[in-house]
Amino acid sequence: MATEIATPHDIFPHIRIVMGMVIGLGVTRLLAGLARTVQHPGQYRLYPVHLAWVGSVLLMLVHFWWWQFGLYAIETWTFGKYLFIIFYAITLFLLCALLFPDSMLDYTSYEDYFYSRRGWFFGLLGATYLLDVIDTLLKGPEHFARFGDEYLYRTPIFVGLCIAAILVRDRRFHIAFVAATLIYQISFILRLFDTIV
Repeated sequence: MATEIATPHDIFPHIRIVMGMVIGLGVTRLLAGLARTVQHPGQYRLYPVHLAWVGSVLLMLVHFWWWQFGLYAIETWTFGKYLFIIFYAITLFLLCALLFPDSMLDYTSYEDYFYSRRGWFFGLLGATYLLDVIDTLLKGPEHFARFGDEYLYRTPIFVGLCIAAILVRDRRFHIAFVAATLIYQISFILRLFDTIV
């Protein structure tokens, strides 16, 4: 008779530690980048849209760590599920790495850098919205249904906006996009994730 090595509730903390390390690297990258701009304000000209995306991604990371507690409800863990969660976390880390590169020597300002790498940034950002759908389904149909029709509309709209952001360099569009994202992000968290049920 085979014995179970570990229960799902034993496995979850193990997975959460690995996921936390990757998310922690992303938070560290953002905070170190912000600290560098404070330490050397005249080195590279700041760009408000870039800084707003830094705030948005930082909020996304904190929120990701909070909502992943829902993984506790998963009864059967497979290596595929584990790999997916880690891949999702790595995608979020890469967003952070794109916001604050190792070197800015090839760029005159954060604005110059941001627009030159917007294809990569918004490509990854769009991917996170799609990964979020899979992540939500992993937590079960009841969890998915909790978000209602809003969730079904939100994902394609944000993915479409990310595609537009790759193609469009117009600064007014990018200001409107990041402002709308931050407002919606805060609203979504307060309405649906204020407490873990």
